[in-house]
Amino acid sequence: MFDALSDRLGNVFDSLRGRGALKEDDVRTAMREVRIALLEADVALPVVRRFIDTVTERAIGQEVLRSVTPGQQVVKIVNDALVEMLGGDPAEGGSAQAAKLDLDAKPPVVIMMVGLQGSGKTTSTAKIAKRLKETEGKKVMMASLDVNRPAAQEQLAILGEQAGVATLPIVGGQQPVDIANRAISSAKLQSFDVLMLDTAGRLHVDEALMAEMKAVASVSTPREVLLVVDSLTGQDAVNVAQSFTGEVPLTGVVLTRMDGDARGGAALSMRAVTGKPIKFAGTGEKLDAIEAFHPSRVANRILGMGDIVSMVEKAATAVKEEDAERLAKRMAKGEFDMNDLRMQLQQMTKMGGIGAIAGMLPGMKKAKAAMAQSGMDDKVLLHMDAIISSMTPKEREKPQLLNARRKKRIAAGSGTQVQDVNKLLKMHQEMAKAMKQIKKMGGLKGLGQLFGKGGLGAAMPGLGGGGGMGGMPGLPGGGDIPPELQDLLKKK
Repeated sequence: MFDALSDRLGNVFDSLRGRGALKEDDVRTAMREVRIALLEADVALPVVRRFIDTVTERAIGQEVLRSVTPGQQVVKIVNDALVEMLGGDPAEGGSAQAAKLDLDAKPPVVIMMVGLQGSGKTTSTAKIAKRLKETEGKKVMMASLDVNRPAAQEQLAILGEQAGVATLPIVGGQQPVDIANRAISSAKLQSFDVLMLDTAGRLHVDEALMAEMKAVASVSTPREVLLVVDSLTGQDAVNVAQSFTGEVPLTGVVLTRMDGDARGGAALSMRAVTGKPIKFAGTGEKLDAIEAFHPSRVANRILGMGDIVSMVEKAATAVKEEDAERLAKRMAKGEFDMNDLRMQLQQMTKMGGIGAIAGMLPGMKKAKAAMAQSGMDDKVLLHMDAIISSMTPKEREKPQLLNARRKKRIAAGSGTQVQDVNKLLKMHQEMAKAMKQIKKMGGLKGLGQLFGKGGLGAAMPGLGGGGGMGGMPGLPGGGDIPPELQDLLKKK
């Protein structure tokens, strides 16, 4: 979503980093380019003005212009200002947490979903309910109050079945307020922890919509009122948010279609315009394609600094514990066959594919673009999986058995070329070689000791160092692992 903005900002900051010293005119020229980039990304004009004024004031200070790395200091200031714009606290650094749902109330805690028709409200309701059930262990019920859109209640019931979340039985002819009362009574009787109310939407904001939402809110006293907006609508999403803010006591925003090709202005403007935190971001059509909105992580992605913590979280959900333990034992022995490689490829697919992973790694912006130009995409993973599927169990365990005749058979069976089979085998050989080197170092214990002495910066020169990632002040490096990543690694 932020690719175009990220590219523009990257070009601006590359020119700053290449200079040994900065003058005030250099900073102001760079800020004009940043201003144009933000306006082209459809960020609200008042938000852009406030952002540029803040960054310029901080960046032309003597401590920046006279520092050893002034260009990187300016990037750090822009990063902090982006975090502030998105609703985070730069002082918290990498440990800045996403805004959480307020569930501290007598059950059933009511969460009311509001928004215009077509914004993804019903799907977001099911996604959040599934997330609450699986990650927080809550007993959740969903109820559709949308009596205007045909089959809206049936849609939520189907989504409830797919997500494994209970839904309120449909009774024809009932009005929204009556459905809300019945849902609350049912949730109390069945001891549900959370009740999610999916309200009706309209094609535009009108008096009837607002009156209906106010009536539902008065009888249900929701703890959370979440506004669902489609980030693809750009600046209009901000206008919708302003309309709802004046009528309903919003507590947060859910941005949908964050995986789309929108310019990102809605996300960057929403917090500043509404004063309410963005709590969730929808990243796809599947029911698990939703994630908490972390201002610091989004800012890092925009500036090309990667998002290692999110990648670890995705890996934690994609990798099964028993598979990880099995691979760890084989790594300790220096073993790695085609079955292990296939498992790795499948896990990459679950994490969103090559592009999604590359986008989360620091400094991988240009590499990601190069992969796109060369035609390397997630289809490569499917082709590799097809090649391995065409092998016999014995061939997967012992790839050295593959001679020219077997390779031709595998290529024909997978719809690929013999060259593709050879490329996969070469990849396997390189990975198997790495596993043997790990064994020589003392297995996983020895590998852990290597990365423990001075951290990644000491183990891999050029990635870290005293100044953090690439010398960037305030970013992890030289053994300084973000606290939230440390906590996550301990849990997993």
